[in-house]
Amino acid sequence: MVTSNKSSREGKARVARMEANQALHTEQIHRRKRDNLIALIAICAALAIAVVLALTVFSAKDSTDVAAESTPSATAAAQTNSPTVPLADTAAGKTFTGTLTLNGKPLGVSLDGAAAPQAAAVFKSLADSDFMTGKTCHRLADTTDFGVLQCGSLNGDGQGDPSYQWGPVENTPADGKYPAGTIAVARASTTYSNGTQFFITFKDTILPQDTGGYTIVGKVTSGIDVVTDIAKGGIADGATDGAPSTKVTIDSFQLK
Repeated sequence: MVTSNKSSREGKARVARMEANQALHTEQIHRRKRDNLIALIAICAALAIAVVLALTVFSAKDSTDVAAESTPSATAAAQTNSPTVPLADTAAGKTFTGTLTLNGKPLGVSLDGAAAPQAAAVFKSLADSDFMTGKTCHRLADTTDFGVLQCGSLNGDGQGDPSYQWGPVENTPADGKYPAGTIAVARASTTYSNGTQFFITFKDTILPQDTGGYTIVGKVTSGIDVVTDIAKGGIADGATDGAPSTKVTIDSFQLK
């Protein structure tokens, strides 16, 4: 009787251990699946962020509602310019030359109304209205094949002006190469999200073209060393993309 009870208890113990081991094994399988799923989600999120950064490398951070473009009516509305944007005809076929002064130092500039009439009309209008005076160059980026100073934000914080947007994108290089001294227009995610911001390349720069590229409106004809000296001053917090270590202010922007 004692032996029988002992065997019964040992049998039950073995069953209990087997059930416990099975439960542990099942939990380990679930945990591995959960960990793998979390890792996959993290990888996908990282890739998504990388793509967004690549596609919005010179985003003007406008308040453009990209999601609204899924409807035909919204898409049609997005392909029009704000009422105060000048007509491209006012600059078509013309060349404007003048001076952009940063921190008291002048750069000679030229805008090409033949290659980019809408952009040239916009920036001639902004220069004539004295819009740029007192604005800042809020962004400096300096890495391999990537060197720009971005300026003209309405409030100096990188945000665009939702009441002043225009398109289309013009005069973009098919190979994505923007030579040193290029003056191009910053924009958000659509080709009709240009605004008042522009960037100057102080080294040969390569930018993604899969969203339409960025309008080359003109070039620096003299004084590019002003921008390279700003770049040598570095970027806040030792970053490769951010606010210049030294504040950069537009003293004036004059064209004729």
